[in-house]
Amino acid sequence: MDRRTSAFALLAALALAAAAPGRADDSQTKPVPPLQYDLVVTATRVETPGREVASSVTVITAAELARTHRAMVLEALEDVIGLSVIQNGGPGATASVSIRGANNEHTLVLLDGVPLNDPVNPSRSYDLAHLSVVQVERVEVLRGPQSPLYGSDAMGGVINIITRKGQGRPRLSLSASGGSYGTAGGDFNLSGSSGRTDYAFGVSSLRTTGVSAASDRYPGNSEKDGYRNITLSGRVGYALRPNLDLNVTVRAVSARTAIDAFGGPYGDDPNSLQDYRSALARVLLRGLFLGQRWEQRLSVSWVGSDRKLLNPADDAHPLMSESGIYGSGLVQVDWQNNVFLGPTQTLTAGLELSREQGHSDYVSESPAGVFESSFPSEKAQVAGLYVQDQWKVRDAFFLTAGARLDVHSRTGAALTYRVAPAFVIKRTGTKLRATLGTGFKSPSLYQLFAPPTAWGPIGNARLRPERVTGWDSGFDQDVLGGRLRIGLTYFSNSFRDLIDFDYLEGYVNVGRAATSGLELSVNSRPLGKDQPLSLRAAYTRLAARNETSGEPLLRRPRDKFSVEAATRLFGRFDLAATLLCTGPRPDRDYSAPPYPTVSLPGYLLLNAVVSTAVTPSLDLFVRLDNILGTRYEMVWGYGTLGFSFIAGFRLGR
Repeated sequence: MDRRTSAFALLAALALAAAAPGRADDSQTKPVPPLQYDLVVTATRVETPGREVASSVTVITAAELARTHRAMVLEALEDVIGLSVIQNGGPGATASVSIRGANNEHTLVLLDGVPLNDPVNPSRSYDLAHLSVVQVERVEVLRGPQSPLYGSDAMGGVINIITRKGQGRPRLSLSASGGSYGTAGGDFNLSGSSGRTDYAFGVSSLRTTGVSAASDRYPGNSEKDGYRNITLSGRVGYALRPNLDLNVTVRAVSARTAIDAFGGPYGDDPNSLQDYRSALARVLLRGLFLGQRWEQRLSVSWVGSDRKLLNPADDAHPLMSESGIYGSGLVQVDWQNNVFLGPTQTLTAGLELSREQGHSDYVSESPAGVFESSFPSEKAQVAGLYVQDQWKVRDAFFLTAGARLDVHSRTGAALTYRVAPAFVIKRTGTKLRATLGTGFKSPSLYQLFAPPTAWGPIGNARLRPERVTGWDSGFDQDVLGGRLRIGLTYFSNSFRDLIDFDYLEGYVNVGRAATSGLELSVNSRPLGKDQPLSLRAAYTRLAARNETSGEPLLRRPRDKFSVEAATRLFGRFDLAATLLCTGPRPDRDYSAPPYPTVSLPGYLLLNAVVSTAVTPSLDLFVRLDNILGTRYEMVWGYGTLGFSFIAGFRLGR
C-alpha cells in the first residue's frame, strides 16, 4: 500500500467512524460559535464591526491558521475568494497574488500596517514566498482600489498581516513537523503581559528539498531545488501612562532558494542560488486625549531588503555564469488621527511621509560576451494627506467616504477618492453594500531611472502614475436562523496608463485593462452553533482583458472554486478538508522565441488535516496535501508539489 492509498484509507476510516452511531464524548466537544461578522481594521484604519463595512474583506483568523497547520502565509491565501496565487516553482520560488485580476504589483502587502512592497523590484511588487505565519494573529484581505487610505500600490487591494499581541500570564509553545520532500520545520513562541508591559516573541524554521523549479515533466529537469527559511518576530508594548502606549515591532527573515535558469525543457541549473534577507522595525506611539475622543497614532517604520544571486559556471553550463546584488530601503512616518465625534460618527485624518531608495548590479558571462546592468542608487519621496469620515444612522445605514492627495517627488500629484455605503435590514438578516473608488500606482525607481543598455533605453523619467477606477455591489443574506450566510458581489475595474516595456522607447504608459466578475460565498453551521461542523464555499468568476491588444490577461483563471469542511470526530479528533478547483488560464512559453501563447489546464487539489489534543498542552497533527496527486502548473514550465504528507506536534498553548 503506497502513501497515497494509506492517506485515503485514513481519511475514509475517520469519516466512517464519524458517521457511525454512537455517543460522542460531550466533555471533549467544543461548542462552535454561530456565524458572526469579525472586527476588521484594514478597511477603515479603525477597528470596525464587519457588519458596518461595505468593503469586500476576508479575514483569516489565528484559529484558522492553527487548524490548517500551514507554515507560510502564501499557503493560507490559496483559497481566498477573488485571489489568484502565482508561484514560479516549489517552496521559496518567487510568489505573488493577483486580486480580482489586477497585476501582482497592484497588491499592497502590509505587516502591522507597514508596507512591504520592494522598492528595488522592477515593478515594485512584494515576493510572498518568504512570509512565515510565526506570530501572525490574523490576515485581512481587502479587495478593490484602496489608494484613498493606503496610497500607491493599492490598486487591486490590500493584504494586511497583523501580528500577535501578548496578553495574560506567560504562554510558551513549541512545534515541530516533518514529512515528504525532506521537509522539516518548527517554531518557538513566548507571549504574555505583566503590569504595564506586553510581549510576544517567535522564531520559526523551515527546510525542504523541494522539487525541480523547472518542471520535471519536461526533459532535462531532474535536479531538486531546495529552500530554507528562518524568521524572527517580536512585538513589545509598554503603557507610558494610562492614556499613552508605546509599541515596538521587529521582524527579520533569512532565506535561501535554489532556482533554475527558466521554466520548460532543459531549464535546470544545478548551482543557481538566491539569498534573501529582510528586516522590519516599527515604533508606534498611541495616545487618547480629550476624554478619549481623540486618538493619535504616530508610527515610524523602516523596511530593508537585500537579495543576492549567485550562479557560477558548472558542468552543464561551463561557459555561462551570472551574479547580482539588489538592495532597497523604505522609511515611513505615519501620523493618524481618529476623532470620535459621537456614537455615530468617526473622522480619520492623517499624514504619511515616506522615502524609498534602491540599487542593483548584475553581471552575466556567456559565449556571446559579458553583459552588465548597473542600477545606481536612486531615491524618491512621497507625501500623502488622507481624510475619511464614517457615519451610521440608527444602526442600519453605514457610510464611509474618503479622499487622499499624494505628491511624489518625481511624478507629481495624484488625487483619489472612495465611497462605501452599506444598509442592514435586521428583520430579514440582509446586508446591502456597494463601493466606488479610484487608485493609483507611482512608477517604480527602476522604471523611472534604469540606465540604457546597448540594446536601447529602459528607464523613463516622464512616466505617469498608473490609475484605476473600480466599483462593486452585492449583498450578504443570513438564513436558517443565522446558520447559513450567502454573499454575492459583482465587481468591475478599469485600468489605464499601465506601464509596459517597449524595446525602442523603454518603459511607457500605453496599457489599458479591464477586469470584472462575480464572487459568491457560502458559510454555514448546518447543525447549529453547539455542533462542531462548519462548511465554507467560495466561487470566483473573472473576466480579465488587455484593452490594448484585446487578449485575455495571462495567468488569470476564469473560474475558481473552493469548499472547506471542518468537524470533530469521536469528540477528540479535528478534521478539516479543503477542495480547490482552478480553471484553465492563458500563459506564454518564455523558454524560447517567439514566446507563443499556451493554455494552462485547470486543476483540482484536495487537502486535509487531522489533529487531536493528547493532553491539554499537547496536540498532534497529520497534514495531507494534494491527496489526488494532481500534476499542474501555476506558471508554464515550472514545477509544483505532488502528494505530500506532514506530521508533527505542538506543545503548549
